[in-house]
Amino acid sequence: MPDWFQITSCGGAGGALCTQSGLVYGNVMAIAVQQNRSRAAARLASRCLAALVALPLAFAPMPAYAQTAVPIVRDAEIEALMRDYARPILKAAGLESANVEVVLVADKSFNAFVTGRRIFFHTGALMQAETPNEVIGVLAHETGHLAGGHQERLHEQLRRANAIAVAGMLLGIGVAAAGGATGNNALGAAGGGIAMGAPEVAIRGLLGYQRSEETTADRSAIDYLLKTGQSPRGMLKTFERFASAMSLAGVQVDPYTISHPMPRERIGALETIAKQSPYWDRKDPAELQLRHDMMRVKLAAYTQGQGAVQRMFRGEAARGPAARYGDAIVTYLYGQPKAALDKVDALLKSQPKNPYLHELRGDILIKSRRGADAAAAYARAVSLDPARTGLLRVGYGQALLASGKPDDVKKAVTELSAGLHRDKEFVTGYRYLAQAYGMTGDVGMAELTTAEGHYYSGQLREAKIFAARAQTKLRKGSPPWVRAQDIINMRSKNR
Repeated sequence: MPDWFQITSCGGAGGALCTQSGLVYGNVMAIAVQQNRSRAAARLASRCLAALVALPLAFAPMPAYAQTAVPIVRDAEIEALMRDYARPILKAAGLESANVEVVLVADKSFNAFVTGRRIFFHTGALMQAETPNEVIGVLAHETGHLAGGHQERLHEQLRRANAIAVAGMLLGIGVAAAGGATGNNALGAAGGGIAMGAPEVAIRGLLGYQRSEETTADRSAIDYLLKTGQSPRGMLKTFERFASAMSLAGVQVDPYTISHPMPRERIGALETIAKQSPYWDRKDPAELQLRHDMMRVKLAAYTQGQGAVQRMFRGEAARGPAARYGDAIVTYLYGQPKAALDKVDALLKSQPKNPYLHELRGDILIKSRRGADAAAAYARAVSLDPARTGLLRVGYGQALLASGKPDDVKKAVTELSAGLHRDKEFVTGYRYLAQAYGMTGDVGMAELTTAEGHYYSGQLREAKIFAARAQTKLRKGSPPWVRAQDIINMRSKNR
């Protein structure tokens, strides 16, 4: 469940619970006035318990890397920037940055949420946030949830809410059954009311608890920003965005049926503290702002096209490096590789050590069927990459494959393997590595690599099929054969 954006108890994940509870309420009132009430009460108890079992699911965090529910975006440039944003905040919170991952979700809404040790960040939030400080404010809030152990305590609150709701339902069912047995319609109606109200009490109690945790995370975020010498202005700007959106939409929300404090309440609670910060007027460094703008325009180009890129910047900024970067990407995507290459080369004159410009240059050259030149561009990108990300190593391997030369194909196996060693969940890389193994004639490793790709995609059945095929071509007892056996023995719940 998202813990940054406003979630009402009958919207998003809560909507399923609201509908299900409504069905239970109807059954309570109908059965309370029927004959043979003891049998009906037993059936109702079973259905009520089933509905309450669904309660933790309705309020549970979204599963990490759920392949069908969470479309993940992978990009070396954006991930490097997000790590740079998060690193000082995590340190201020006493968390190891190596143990916390920021994951990009392909969604145009402004949202972020935490599950496990991952902070999921919508691409829409990155595109809408005009400054690094706005994104950092959101990251600080989500870090507050991680450092505060809010997820673990939420699970305890869910169990408590279940117990309250079940106890109240069963009490109401008993009263309704007693009323039916004695012919006392008033008592039966009272029992129905008790059973009907119990889940609502539990839900409101849970949402109240979540609102208190959100307030705690807000205060923690201000503290982290103060410790790292950063302004809380961007965080307040985000809340103002939410408040303005609700006002323009004419939304009237019951504050007791949402999981977060109302935006205006949050602004009021934090504004005085935030403005007391000695860093309130501190601006983001120009270099960081440029990286942020280049990230935004890149997302706009790949997800929304030329129009979004042109609308993003006005005035002098429309002629700046970020706008030109977006124009180069759009030119490439619209099938004009020569013109795109000229635009990237012009950008490289002012940013010769930008690894991601060399990466884009390599992508353009691959599309132009200039594999050797593409490999050289990617080699340069890898050498300049301070993060040593696996994604660029995989891209380098792909470029080597594109050259088609036997020596380059062998080198591609090395580069792709190294990239996947650093980033095991980059599923696309397994397809290229399997292709490279196939081109070298190593069919057993090609099939094992395909099995690995299916495994990390969550397709365990297909992974086992290819692992079994790989074993017939691998030496029994060798490390690859053992890995294939591990996949064959894997159970889906253990992934």
